[in-house]
Amino acid sequence: MASAPEDPVLERYFKGHKAAITSVDFSPNGKQLATASWDTFLMLWNFKPQARAYRYVGHKDVVTSVQFSPHGNLLASASRDRTVRLWIPDKRGKSSEFKAHTAPVRSVDFSADGQFLATASEDKSIKVWNMYRQRFLYSLYRHTHWVRCAKFSPDGRLIVSCSEDKTIKIWDTTNKQCVNNFSDSVGFASFVDFNPSGTCIASAGSDHTVKIWDIRVNKLLQHYQVHSGGVNCLSFHPSGNYLITASSDGTLKILDLLEGRLIYTLQGHMGPVFTVSFSKGGELFTSGGADTQVLLWRTNFDELHRKDLNKRNLKRLHFDSPPHLLDIYPRTPHPHEGKIETVEINPKLEVIDLQISTPPVVDILSFDSTTTTETTSRTLPDKGEETCGSFLNPSLMSPECSPTTMKKNAEDMSDHPSESQRSIPLAVTDALEHIMEQLNVLTQTVSILEQRLTLTEDKLKDCLENQQKLFSAVQQKS
Repeated sequence: MASAPEDPVLERYFKGHKAAITSVDFSPNGKQLATASWDTFLMLWNFKPQARAYRYVGHKDVVTSVQFSPHGNLLASASRDRTVRLWIPDKRGKSSEFKAHTAPVRSVDFSADGQFLATASEDKSIKVWNMYRQRFLYSLYRHTHWVRCAKFSPDGRLIVSCSEDKTIKIWDTTNKQCVNNFSDSVGFASFVDFNPSGTCIASAGSDHTVKIWDIRVNKLLQHYQVHSGGVNCLSFHPSGNYLITASSDGTLKILDLLEGRLIYTLQGHMGPVFTVSFSKGGELFTSGGADTQVLLWRTNFDELHRKDLNKRNLKRLHFDSPPHLLDIYPRTPHPHEGKIETVEINPKLEVIDLQISTPPVVDILSFDSTTTTETTSRTLPDKGEETCGSFLNPSLMSPECSPTTMKKNAEDMSDHPSESQRSIPLAVTDALEHIMEQLNVLTQTVSILEQRLTLTEDKLKDCLENQQKLFSAVQQKS
């Protein structure tokens, strides 16, 4: 059966990684796609025909997560090598490295204003970083097992995290406290995120389920059982009306959240699908998995359904209407087995003129693979060139520096030798690296002490409570 025009369509796929794809993200302008892989590389794909792809070399182990900053001038990546890197996404690929976690880092997430970065790690902590000053701010400790994912709310006031301790926690970024806790007795959430309005969170479960919670009233709204394998990732459509999920059963599923039903099953990958993401405008989405391929899909169905959106919302005003996402009633599980309205799309059978993208790949080696902040690899611009004053350190780029100006500067300056290559003696570089290594040890020591202090405070609180109980018991006897 051929896909109708309003159905999702596989447009092209990108080949270049040598191992499983772990994370994908669209640039804010929708013209590029960043991907991370088990092969330790990041890749940046341009949608222009025949445009080169860039492969960024720097991480020493699996890259677990990648994300563009809201302004598109930075690319953050997390790795099993225990580091987080910031890259300038151009053909020079300058990068900075953060070392604060004591175990593999599982996810990175920028706040909507680009000022902060949240990182989640197998050291059971979430860390928050200031991007303009490029420094560590604080840690969040309450999880008792590996933290798989941490995401900012759209307004930046909350962080949601999920862990293999089978809990999902909501954190207040103002007082650094855990303000809410959702627990599951069956499986753990592999991935979690806020909906675009920030009122709900969705979790991708290892127990094959997708759950949506309303955090205003702490109630389960929707519970989907549509996959036959663990759910690894999910992505909200910018409208908030649809959710796409990626699973180890080899499929993508698209859920209509207003109607509470599965509307599409997409067969495109061979083997588990690990990551999926809508573009910022929602007109495209992309997926990646164990087959090393990155698939680019056109959404299509949103245009058709958007016309009916107001009608659906009007229906919600009637007392006898079924509950919807914006209602606060708990929802029962949705098995959706054998539903005739579900459309299954297999591009291997249906897509004939598929545009296969295997562009020439340019390897870009990171200039500073051992430092925590970039201080040695600045490129000197020609006289008269406009340049952002904070270009020395990629994380300090201000929003006032327009993407076009930055792109022009990066392209124009890329052919000059870097300052580090021609003016800094090797001995000084070695000394700086040694100093930075010592700082890394100090940072990790502070993190451990911070964790121990928290545990001590908790024990002291318990002791005081027990003492108070004993005192009360003695008073009652006397």
